[in-house]
Amino acid sequence: MKRLHAHHLSDHINWDFIIIGGGATGLGIALDAASRGFKTLLVEQSDFAKGTSSRSTKLVHGGVRYLAQGDIGLVKHALKERGLLQQNAKHLVNKEEFLIPCYNWFSVVKYLTGLTLYDWLAGKYSFGKSKFFSKKTTLSMMPGIKAQGLKGSIRYYDGKFDDARLAVNIAQTAIENGASLLNYTKVKGLLKSGDMVTGIETLDMITGSTAKYNGKIVINATGVFVDDILQMNNPATKKMVRPSQGVHVVLSKSFLNSESALMIPKTADGRVLFAVPWHEHLLVGTTDTPLNEHSLEPRALKEEVDFIMGTAAGYFNRKPLAEDILSVFSGLRPLAAPANGDTNSTKEISRDHKLIVSAKGLITITGGKWTTYRLMAEETVDLAIAHAGLKPKACLTQNLSIHGNTTIKEDSHLAIYGTDCNNIRALIKENPGLGKPLHPSFPFVEAEVVWSARNEMAETVEDILSRRLRILFIDAQAAKDVAPKVASLLSKELSADEKWEADQIETFNQLADGYLYHQSTP
Repeated sequence: MKRLHAHHLSDHINWDFIIIGGGATGLGIALDAASRGFKTLLVEQSDFAKGTSSRSTKLVHGGVRYLAQGDIGLVKHALKERGLLQQNAKHLVNKEEFLIPCYNWFSVVKYLTGLTLYDWLAGKYSFGKSKFFSKKTTLSMMPGIKAQGLKGSIRYYDGKFDDARLAVNIAQTAIENGASLLNYTKVKGLLKSGDMVTGIETLDMITGSTAKYNGKIVINATGVFVDDILQMNNPATKKMVRPSQGVHVVLSKSFLNSESALMIPKTADGRVLFAVPWHEHLLVGTTDTPLNEHSLEPRALKEEVDFIMGTAAGYFNRKPLAEDILSVFSGLRPLAAPANGDTNSTKEISRDHKLIVSAKGLITITGGKWTTYRLMAEETVDLAIAHAGLKPKACLTQNLSIHGNTTIKEDSHLAIYGTDCNNIRALIKENPGLGKPLHPSFPFVEAEVVWSARNEMAETVEDILSRRLRILFIDAQAAKDVAPKVASLLSKELSADEKWEADQIETFNQLADGYLYHQSTP
């Protein structure tokens, strides 16, 4: 699955679907369309899930907070999708136990009632029953939690996953179903015939070559970048989305010292905060800060990090300090722009997805969340078929297994590759040197870099360390330490020279500096 260079794709193909954007939504649409038998092309300006889709809180969830807002329908759909995702990607989606600490009896009654309803709404897709635990049991399950005033906790279950790995596996599944996917391919313009959008004009960000592709329908699934595409069609278009930033900090697992996750239901500004065990560390987030501009590498604001750290300190026994932050990363949610002038509250801006025909031949989808990516894709493809007059074909993704899916429980860090873990072992058998760990603090081995370059369309050191192995998101300094080793392994795979290697290391180090907390504070 080496990178498909644009010249491999004949300009004469008339695609049924052209999808712009290789995040959760775009990849889901490519898989849905290709599995129905449509000729499908997806282009992504960077790496798959480079933006928001690799920067989530790593939860596959029904949305406890939507329940509080009374949005029962949304929760019910999401809980069903959570169940389907776990069935179709067992190697990546795991059941996670969450504890809500209660410091007064009113909270106990309130959360137990709400979460019993949450379980009930899941029906046959339930992950397990919610339950009250005493103070003593709570402290034995989560030794790092603040004991003073604790009455007990409510346990409930949701899903946990690795977002960027799921994106790669969906990309692989789409290709296996006949889709063509181009990474590092940026859309420079839309092709039009009168007022109808008929295709895209692209620039290959690696080779510099340009190409044109014609399609019966173009889908704009670019997240916070949707307005850029809409303005290519009509420069006078009103903005459709406003970015809202969500920040996460990563700490040592010792702060909670638990396999369970912590859910803080009500923070000072009325949001929900999670502390989730992830890759042997603790992921804490998130925030919701309205911004006026978007970028591929958003940076956390000092007040956002302070908010997360301050809130966590109220629930942890040991107060986390700035020097305890191993990595800080930010993602941008594309929220619907408020129609009536400017508003700084992101809570009242629509959270769920919007699907609209933006022009003849152009459909825009934005919003939503990872858990419902499949359902959003199904709705988008159904609308596209109707709009473009394509022959209707039934959606197949409800029971479509995602690449890597397996029931075999692998007892090593390679479990995340599912059925591919044996192929990585075979690489090591062939070349035992590839069994060497990349970094003493992490289980990852050299063979994984080689595997990602050959089979997962990884092109850069960043692709490997951010999204295939996640080291940058877990410990930014460790990622900088292993960058030279990764660059050396990659350059051999991609037949690149020493200059390429040096450039890659320099580019990656500049990027990683933004994930080191003391340097990312303004």
